This record gives sequence, C-alpha cells and structure tokens, in this order.
Amino acid sequence: MNSEIERILKEKTVTADEAVKCIKDGDIVYIGTCTSTPYELSRALGRRSEELNDVTVTCSNLGKSLDILAMPEKFHGLSYFMGPMERKSLKMGALDFTSVHLSQIDIWCRETCPPDVAFIEVSLPDEDGYVSFGATGVALNKFILENAKTVIVQINSHAPYVLGEDNKMHLSEADMIVRFDEEIFEVQNLEPDDKVRAISEFILDEIPDGACLQIGIGGIGNAVGFGLKKRNDLSVHSELMTDSLMELMKNGNVTNRHKGFIPGKSTVSFTLGTKDLYEFVDHNEDMYYMPFTVINDIRNIAANDNFISVNGAITIDLLGQVVADNINGDQFSGTGGQVDFVRGAQLSKGGKSFLAATSYNENHKTGKRISRIVPTLAPGTAVTTARSEVQYVVTEYGCVNLKPLLRKDRTRALISLAHPDFRDELTEAAKQMGIL
Repeated sequence: MNSEIERILKEKTVTADEAVKCIKDGDIVYIGTCTSTPYELSRALGRRSEELNDVTVTCSNLGKSLDILAMPEKFHGLSYFMGPMERKSLKMGALDFTSVHLSQIDIWCRETCPPDVAFIEVSLPDEDGYVSFGATGVALNKFILENAKTVIVQINSHAPYVLGEDNKMHLSEADMIVRFDEEIFEVQNLEPDDKVRAISEFILDEIPDGACLQIGIGGIGNAVGFGLKKRNDLSVHSELMTDSLMELMKNGNVTNRHKGFIPGKSTVSFTLGTKDLYEFVDHNEDMYYMPFTVINDIRNIAANDNFISVNGAITIDLLGQVVADNINGDQFSGTGGQVDFVRGAQLSKGGKSFLAATSYNENHKTGKRISRIVPTLAPGTAVTTARSEVQYVVTEYGCVNLKPLLRKDRTRALISLAHPDFRDELTEAAKQMGIL
C-alpha cells in the first residue's frame, strides 16, 4: 500500500461510535442491503438512541438483528425488499415498505429516500486504494453515493472484492473510514423435499443446452440450479448469484460462450449463500457484477438467447394473477426482479419464464393444508405479476404454458396444477364466477 493511501487511512479512520456522531435529528441514513450491511455502524447508531429523534433508516433484506429496527419512537425504517428483520420491524410499526422493480432501484435511491448519511460496507483496499462494494453493494451503491451528503465506509476483511461495473470506490471518496471485521451472514442450501424435487424436474425438462439462467431466491430455484449438472454450455445472467450457480461454474456446465450480453462472464448484481460462495466470487475474473438497473433491464436480459427465468410464487388465482411478495396483503418480501425477468425472458429468442410453487402450504400449528391456487385473491392482496405477463406455471402436478390459453382453458390448466383435494371446490368456484 502506497504512502498516499496510508495517509488517507490515518486521517479518516475513526471508531464506529465516533463516525455516527455526525447523524442528527431528522436525517435519512442508508444502512445497507442484504450481504453488504455494515452492522457495527448500525449498532453504534443504536447506542445513540437516547440522543436522537426522528431518524429514518433505509435498508433491505437484512440477515442480522438490529436494535434500531425495533425503536419506533426513535428510528423509522424504510425498505423495498423485506427480509426476516424487516418483517419483524413492520409488525411493530417501526418500518414502512414501498414496492419497486429492481430495474428501477435508482428511483428509490434518488426520490423515495435519498440519504443524508450512507453506511457502505467495503472490502479491503487494493494497492491503489480502491475498495469493492462487496457481496451486494454493486446492486445500488452507485445511486446511494450520488445523493449521500456524508459517506462512512466500513472496511470488512470478510467482504469479497468483486469485479465488474460500478463495483468500487476510492478511499479518498469516503468522509470517514471505520475498520470492523465481521462474518457475512449465510443462507444454507436445504435438501429439497419430494414436492420441490418434482417441480424442479418439470422445469429441468424445459431447459436446453446453451440456456442462459436466472434463478430466484428459494428452494425451487436452488433445486433447479443443482439439477443442471448434465447440461452443457450454460450461461448466467441473474440478479442473484447462488451456490447452485457457483457449482455449475465449478463443474464446467457454465461457459458463458453463447451470451449476447457480456459474453464470457457470469453477470449478476448480488450474492446470497454460504461462506464458500463469498470466497468464490472474491477477485473472480469469470464474474461481472453490475447494478440492478443494468442486470434487470429487459433489453439486456433479452439479448441472451434461450433465456430461462425461474422464480417463486405464494398464491395464484384462477385468472392467472401471481402473488409472490405478500400473504393476504401482509408484506413478506418484495416485487424484486420477478417482473423484470418474466418480461425479459419472454423477449429472448427461445426464452421461457417459469413461476413455480408447491400446490399447497401446510399450517405447522394445525396441520391444515391451504391451497396456493385459489379462486380469487383475498382483499388487500397485491398482485406481483399480472395475468397477461405470466407464461409457465409449475407445481408438483405439472407445468403449463398459460400464455396462449383462453380464459376457460387457463382456468382448467390452473386447476389441474392444484392438489387433488382442492380441484372440485376450485371447479365449483370457477362455475360460480362464470368462468366455466
């Protein structure tokens, strides 16, 4: 490290508690997204709770608990994608949510909640003093930094140095520097059950050699990813980098040679998985990270032939409307990139979009089965993907392309995907609705 970088570090390095002294009543503070969250800075902000009032904190899909998300009398949260911590905060009235397509994350950063202060987790600096935005930061930090009046970086040796576009900043651009090492939270890969395995098999049958992949969060996406080890010349263009995609790259199934958009590279926006995955993407020249606005742009998605998009669903009604981010109106996750990739995949030559769910959910307390395919959506439910956007729907009972079907045929197809215990009542409901 050269003397100039050493000088910057010496002049700007402070403790987390010293750094957050700049925050005042009424400020908007961006505290991080998913696997790029400088938790120690947020903890230090919480330690100032008695001194502060009316501070807004913005975040997304956090994996570790923070006191500031449970202090509605002092801090108020804003999020565009709910994780387990945001869900808890929402229930206690300490957080608000807004729906946004990830392809338009710049609007959220610039107009919904432009930060006065930004907490940015970064990797160790390179020899020139540049630090990477780590596992997730590339997704939106460009737009966060455009608006932030004060930038505090937390250097974390566990944050990977990822390569790509808008993937780094120079230490001289930081107002303050905090050094704190902390393991990135992990999400383990669960063994798929019989229903998930059956769903993945239906989707795998539709994926040819040479396909370009986008895999969403969840067990079904992972089952599909790990099931592709018999395919050749695959490519990756996905907002999310997963363990299953890592395994396909390691195994040689992914070559990226047929990509239309940045051939030769796996293009992604953020990383969520195991420690092995975070180590894999570190300084990996086969990876290319870009903001959500680029990765989720339907034109860039469609530039890849045979694009395969796999995402999950929570509820589907008999008209084909898909709910994937809320449960009867209670916010669970976020719109995310589902609609971006549903649209982009179908614009791709040979592309296919899959929305998948198990046919029923089981109440763990009562053991009662609840059909995911329903006649109509409950009042207050927000539609994630409109019926006119939906292409393939998959459950453990089959895979159907709804796109070319008339309303009656679409309804019959959806009923065929339901668990047999619910098909008669769904058919009767469709008759009552005048569909059948």
